[in-house]
Order: sequence, then structure tokens, then C-alpha cells
Amino acid sequence: MAELNLKQITDKLNSEFLGDTRKLVFWYDANAEFITDIDTIELENAKVYRLEQNNQFRTKYFLEREDTTTNYLIYAPFPKPPIRENHLADTIRYSTEFFADRASLLALDLGIEDTYKPVIQRYIKFFGSKARTKKFYELEIEKFDEITIETALMSVICKTKIVSFEEIVRTIIIDEEFENSKYLSEFKKYDLLHVFWRMCEETFGYTDVKPSINKLIYTLFVTYTTKVIGEELPQSLKNYCSYKSGNAIAFIDSLMNSSIYKDGFDRLSSMVYSTLNFDSVLEKLNESSLIELELFSKTDIVIIKWLISRLEHEDTSANLNGYSITEICQMRRKMHYGFVYSSHYYIIENAYYLIKTAHFEPKKEAQDIWKSYISNDYIIDQKYRYFYYHYDKLVDNTPYEMLQALVENIYTNRYLNPLSVAWSHAFSESKANTGLLKQQEFYATYVRNVKERIVVIISDALRFEVGQTLIDRLHSDEKCTSTIQAMQSVLPSYTIFGMSALLPHKELMMDNDFKVVTDSKVCDDLKTREKILQVYNKNSRVAQFDDIKTVKDAKELTAGQDVVYIYHNQIDARGDKLNTENEVFNACEEAIEEIHTMIKRLTSANNTRFIITADHGFIYKRDKLAESDKITGFDKVNTAIGRRYILSNERIHINGVEMVTLGDVLGNKDERIIATPIGSDVFKVSGGGQNFVHGGVSPQEVIIPVIEVKTNKYHTETKAVGIALVSLVRKITNLSTNLDFIQSDPVTDVNKETIYKVFFITDDNEKISNENTYVADNKDNDASKRVFRLRFTFKNKQYDRNRKYYLVAYDEKNALEVIRHEVQMDLAFVDDFGFNI
Repeated sequence: MAELNLKQITDKLNSEFLGDTRKLVFWYDANAEFITDIDTIELENAKVYRLEQNNQFRTKYFLEREDTTTNYLIYAPFPKPPIRENHLADTIRYSTEFFADRASLLALDLGIEDTYKPVIQRYIKFFGSKARTKKFYELEIEKFDEITIETALMSVICKTKIVSFEEIVRTIIIDEEFENSKYLSEFKKYDLLHVFWRMCEETFGYTDVKPSINKLIYTLFVTYTTKVIGEELPQSLKNYCSYKSGNAIAFIDSLMNSSIYKDGFDRLSSMVYSTLNFDSVLEKLNESSLIELELFSKTDIVIIKWLISRLEHEDTSANLNGYSITEICQMRRKMHYGFVYSSHYYIIENAYYLIKTAHFEPKKEAQDIWKSYISNDYIIDQKYRYFYYHYDKLVDNTPYEMLQALVENIYTNRYLNPLSVAWSHAFSESKANTGLLKQQEFYATYVRNVKERIVVIISDALRFEVGQTLIDRLHSDEKCTSTIQAMQSVLPSYTIFGMSALLPHKELMMDNDFKVVTDSKVCDDLKTREKILQVYNKNSRVAQFDDIKTVKDAKELTAGQDVVYIYHNQIDARGDKLNTENEVFNACEEAIEEIHTMIKRLTSANNTRFIITADHGFIYKRDKLAESDKITGFDKVNTAIGRRYILSNERIHINGVEMVTLGDVLGNKDERIIATPIGSDVFKVSGGGQNFVHGGVSPQEVIIPVIEVKTNKYHTETKAVGIALVSLVRKITNLSTNLDFIQSDPVTDVNKETIYKVFFITDDNEKISNENTYVADNKDNDASKRVFRLRFTFKNKQYDRNRKYYLVAYDEKNALEVIRHEVQMDLAFVDDFGFNI
């Protein structure tokens, strides 16, 4: 950093006198700062000559006649005279001038051309502080001009790390005290305030007789809004529209998408919305105009209200600007305020799928029904589950009351009951022989012949559709290879019976008191289950899932074992209690998380083979049961009764039930009867909950998952999914343009999702367009459904047709540039009057 010291001056002077050619160097010390030091300067190849104001002719004669060989430093302790009064002017022309003022030293030290030295001099007050000067140096500017110097001065004041006017503006407007900006006060102090407002006009097209930060912010937000909605705003807002919309959009995009400035952006958005009364503006705009506007939080409220209204009228074909209801939900979730309204959009998206099932028609034959269920129909239960999972997250869900009633009606009356009725009839007609693997065959099929250690996780009430969600999660884990199949649970579908069926056995039956007996033993706790298991494999053990979570070393559990049964109870534990049954869908998510976490933990303890299954499934409906939904009139003598089943020694003579024998279920000669409601109704019994039930024969209760998982405890190579242009663009001819991209691969266990930032830059990395964010999370195998469109708005400036410009895409998660595609900027007309051709 430049310092006014004799050594530095001496070194610079000595460098002037290098070489064999005679040199004269004139030094006008305007303030006579060095008059006492001049004699102490030690020149290696020159002498000092003192110039006085009245000896110019004598000096000229001496230098040009008396001594024409010696190098001289001609020192004058006064300002350089005007040319008309300077009799040495012609001598100075073929000589060199030396300057030892701060501006000159700074310019010399920084490599600033003499042309721009007056700019440094203009702001010399700024350099009066060593701390400010040091910060200026630390910006490490390579090429100086007037704009760069002035921008750098403001950058130091705003404490930005780079020389960027956009970064200066960001710093100022994000400051919560911007109305009385300390930065503008500093600009004024160092004569930079007019420069700041001039650059605001040059960069953003903002000009005002009395400029203010507030009005600059209004201009940026209103200009962005106008361009995105494509409709005229009220005259009161038109006054804030800038003719340099590309620059404003690019600036606001970078602010909105910045993790650093996010909270500040939200404050500004709220302030602009309130101050400019955007409530009244949005009311008058068509919803189609708002579909891509993400500046204001309340835009989502308008769109959400429209979506709710469409679905309440069962208008599933509705669209905005060509976007379907599901596309709107997916798109808006990825926008700036998507995290705020995420649950709202999930509620609407899941409601959409459920309303589409209003015309559901079940198959008639047992095998057709379960095959349709495990391939497609289970998704309806999944959508219903996620509808309520997100519905329950809302503090206030009153806007969804009508939609919730519609969803409940469709799910129960147009899907659940018709499917249950068809399946009950088919199940009864087939005498429980539906073609599905039976639960009592589980051990022999999946466990007995496995030659490596196997961990079986039995999750109470993990119905098939929840198992599908679990396997989707496992597919995204690069260390897991997993498959899912369906299995038919025993009937009645309740815990003790299902848990017994999953154990190895020669005989499974019920005694005269309807107690489940496995190989002549009642096994209704961990100890008895472990004894049964060890009869068939002495190196085996059982454990409660919750107990394992507290064990420090999971190796202790599995070491030396061939088979380990782990009993997990998250869903049933919550659903079976009246006061928590409405939390069952939260419990499903927690069960999935817990099982996946346990698999990873046990894998690290040298276990790589797992099976996840269930004892039974469940039915859940949100609305409370009416008395008409409860079946009565049955004889309670010699029976065992649950809400969804009756076990009886004799046939049940009531309406609304189907019956099979225990012998049909167990493959023996037991003629006792199992009666179950044909729909989703329940038997009227005391106690227990009403919304969460099981024990019956519905697909949701008896079709359970068997998930086989093979894990790799070592690293598996994965990669982020890529993106590419669908068709290569060579030339940009408009200030606004749309480009189609494709996500190269679907997201899988080895192709990981990521986030891309896509924008245009110059050959020296100046950003010239808005910044698009694309979340690459599409899992669709159909490539055509992985195509997406991004809109680019360019800065309004002059572009050189012969210069190189690039479309670039950055993988934000992995910090990699993945696209650098050269384009030519060939805009027919760009000027300062707002013509964007």
C-alpha cells in the first residue's frame, strides 16, 4: 500500500534515472511537504537542483548551456505555474515530471493509468484513512477505469468482498435501517452519493428528482412484476416501471434465490406488498397472470384459493396458462415461498388424485383385485394418507373444510367401500385362496433357506401402501438394493395371530377359547416367540425395536446369530389408542424413518440381509363412524369379537358380512366361522377407537408387504442427474427467451437429485440474465416427462455480436459447472427507451 515516506520516494526517483541517457526530472511539491527533506534524499545517478520562483531563466540556461550531461532532479517547493508564466515549459516537455502527492502514489502503486489519476484525486478524502485504503487494495482490482474506481470506493464503504454495483445495492437494501442508510451517509461524506444514484439509473433505469432507497426498491419489484404477469398494472404502479427490466429481473432473481439474503428479501417483499397495496392489485388480475409470480407470499394464497375452488367443483381438468393442477402444485412448491405453502400444495395435489378416483370400479375376481391393488390401487390409499398428513400440519385448515368433506366422501364411498365389497365377496368365494402367498408360509419362503444372517423387521400395521413408500425411500439409498412383494395376512388380521403366523411352525391353530397356538404353544410375548424360533434355528433371537435403539453396540444383538426377529410398533401403538388414532399417518412417516435408520445402523454392524414385513394392515377413515356404520344383532355366545371380525362356532345370521372358515384360512379342518364386514363398517362393540381399525378382510388390512433388502456397507458410486438443452440455440435475438431443457436421467438410488442454477454470462463472467433455479428431482422413466422450460430475461445493454457469451448451468450441491454453451447475442434493437425487440 502506498505510503508517503522518503524511502519510497527515493526508490521511485532512482528508478527514473536508470540508464546512460541524460535525464531531467521536475518535481513540483505544491505544498512544500518535502522542503526540509530534499537534501537528505540520496540519488544514485543524479543531483538535486533547487528551483525557485524567480530563477527560472537562470535554471533554463544552466540546464541547457552550462551542464548538459548531468542528471538532475529539479525540485520546486511551490505549485507548477500556468504555462504562460512557466519559462521552463518547453524544457519540461522533453523531461519527466515526478509527483509525490497521495493520489499520484496511489495511482502509481496500483497501476492506474494517468488518465484516471484525477478520479483518485477527486476522492482523495476517502484515502485519508489507512483502514479504508487497505480495504481498497484488498479488492485486488486488475483493470481500472472511472466506473471501477467509484464502484470500488462504494464497495469498501459497504464492506462487500467484490467490486460489484449489484452487490452494493443488495447490501444497502437488505439493511433493516435502509430508510436512514448509514451507507448513503458515508457516500455523501465522500462525494459518492450522486455517483450511486447515477449508477442506479444506468443499471436499473431508476431516476427520480428526489431519489430514495424505498422508491428504488419499489421500482425493482414493480418492474419484475410487470414483466412476469404480462398484464398492465394500475397507473399508480406504472410510475415505478423501469425501462431496463432485464437488469431489474436479474437483480431480484439473484436476491430472491440467495441463501444469504433470503430473510432480507422476504422483509422487502412484505414491505413492498403492504406499502403499494398489492392486495387490491392481485384481486383484479386473472389467476393465470400470477402463475409464475413468486415475489409475494400472498400470490400463493390467491392461487391456492383458486385451486381449492376448482377441486370443490371436481374440475380436475382445470389449468392456468396451460399448467394442470398437479403441475401448478409441483411448480409452486419449488418457488421462493414454496416452503411456506408446501403442505397446502401437497393437500391440493393429493386431493386432486383422490377426486380423480370418483369413478373407481374394482375388479371382480380375487386375483385380479389384488394384482390391481399392488400395482395401482394402493396409490389411492397413499394419496389419502398424505392428504391428511399435510392437512394435520396446518394450524388453520378451515379453508379446506369443504374439500376435506369431498375427499372423505369419495375415498370412503367411491373407493374404499366398493373395493372392500368386491374383495370380501371374492375372498369368500375363493375360500381365502386368492393366489397370494399366505402369511403362514413366510418363514419357509423367505427365511429358512437363507445361508447368511438375516434380520427380519416386523412392523406392526405396516400396510402395503406404507411399505411402498418405504421401498421408494430405500431405492434412493445407494447402499440398498430392495424389492417388494405382497403377502396375504391371516384372518382375523390382528397382531397375535399375524405375529404367530410369521414364526416357523408345523401347526398354526386356534384353541377352543380362540387363542392362537403355534406348535401347541401360545406365543404372545417376546420370550415365547424366541423359544419357537430357536426350535427351528438355535442361533436365533428376537428383540424389541425400541430396546435396540438404546444399545450402544448393535453388534451385540446380532453376533453369532443366523436369524434375528425385531418387533417394531409405531403405527399400531398410536392407531390403537382412541386419543392418538388420528396421529396414525404421522406414525407411518416415523415408522419409515425409523426402519430405514435401523437398517443403516445394523448394516454398519455387519448385517447386510433384511426383510421387512407386517403382522397386518389397517383401515383408517377420518370421519367419525355414524351409528348406521356399526353392525349389530349378532349373538355374543361362543364368539370372539373385534371391531372388524367375529370368531364363532356357528354361522352368523346378520346382513352385511361375509364368512369363511378358520380351516379355509389355516389350511386345516377347523369349521369355525370368521365373519367380517363386507365394506368398511364395524361391529358395534365397546371400547377402542373408531377411525383406525383392523381385523377384517379388506385389502388394506390383509395385503401386507414383504420387502427384501440387500445392503452394501461400503461406498457405492453415485452421480447427480444431469441436465441438457433439448435443442442447441446458437443465437439470442430477444431480451426475453424460453429454452427447453431435459433432465438426462430419472432420480434413482445411484442417480441423485440436485439443484441447478442456470443463467447467461459474458466471457469475463459478468451475469447478463436472471438466474433460474431447477430442482432436478424427477423420477419419471419417460424422458418426455423430464423436459422442462426456463425463461431468461437479459439485461438491457449493448451487446457485441463479435464477443463470446455463454449459457452456464451450475450444480449447486456439488459446486460444479455442468453446461457452458456459447451463444451469439444478436439483439436487433436495445436502447434506453424500453424497446425490447
